[in-house]
Amino acid sequence: MRRHPVTDAADFWDLARDYLHTCLPTVRSASVRTIEAYRISLECFLRFLTDQEHLDRAEVTFDCFDRAHLKAWLTWMNQDQHYAPRTITLRLTAIRAFLAYSAAEDLSIVALHNAASMLKPPTVPKTPIEYLAEDETRLILAAHTGHTAKSRRNRMMLILLYDTAARVSEITGLTLAALTLTHPGHVMLTGKRHKTRVVPLTETTIEHLRVYLDEFHPNYTTLPTVKPLFYSLHQGQPAPLSTDTVANVLTAAANTARANQPTIPTRVHCHMLRKSKAMDLYQQGIPLPIIMRLLGHENISTTNAFYAFATIDMMRDAINAATPTAPVTQLTQATLDVLHSLR
Repeated sequence: MRRHPVTDAADFWDLARDYLHTCLPTVRSASVRTIEAYRISLECFLRFLTDQEHLDRAEVTFDCFDRAHLKAWLTWMNQDQHYAPRTITLRLTAIRAFLAYSAAEDLSIVALHNAASMLKPPTVPKTPIEYLAEDETRLILAAHTGHTAKSRRNRMMLILLYDTAARVSEITGLTLAALTLTHPGHVMLTGKRHKTRVVPLTETTIEHLRVYLDEFHPNYTTLPTVKPLFYSLHQGQPAPLSTDTVANVLTAAANTARANQPTIPTRVHCHMLRKSKAMDLYQQGIPLPIIMRLLGHENISTTNAFYAFATIDMMRDAINAATPTAPVTQLTQATLDVLHSLR
């Protein structure tokens, strides 16, 4: 690690380069999107220093990461840039992670990391998660009627996306090797940081897959296992679908289904289908640890927070169902007075 020739202090640019180009991709196996998010967060702080503090980029050192500068940066993002609280939290989390890495490399940065860890980002308002009702999901999955080969491919892709509660990138990355249709049928999904998990398949989905494979992968047991499960032909060769293609397929299905079910949200995205599957399981009484494994969450607190609002709704429904109600005309004046006092 390079150091300042005069002060012998740790070099910010050297550690930032190592963090983005060595630590994140090779040590932590972070995804390209995660690395880009961390780079953007560092760039955001640098832009604050150059635009607001009038520092030349070459003058930036770890001294700029003190509590005063970071607090001013949070205020700038909130009041001047009007970033959403969730975005500000993401930016601050990235800076903290970088300082934690730097502190492990150089003890002189430990105090800066400790000070940054005490800063609190704006409170992110909690909102109910978006998910589809059972009838809405059914209509969307049936929207691609199967009259053409592309329509049959798209229908199978959406069925598998819902049945496995997969991330869209996990579906586009599926190969023939990931499928096991013999008992017990399952699929191997590769998620964040290249971690894999086994997700069981329902018998109905297995039957759909057999029909799909017979058409799109004839004699699939003898084909190269690295061949993409869902593909489009590019110069005569099968090429994996992009995540944008899958998103467009789902949007088209939702638009078609909305003609028969106006309650379907205007914007239906792939992650909503994943949430809908998990919510269906949760409302059927499946324990959260099992849903956590299905979703590929590393920490159950993520799953707990994810479904906190669903728990409230389910509790409310249970209470309403278990509480007998008398007609309003039968309520005595004393009862009405008590209810009024509780408002």
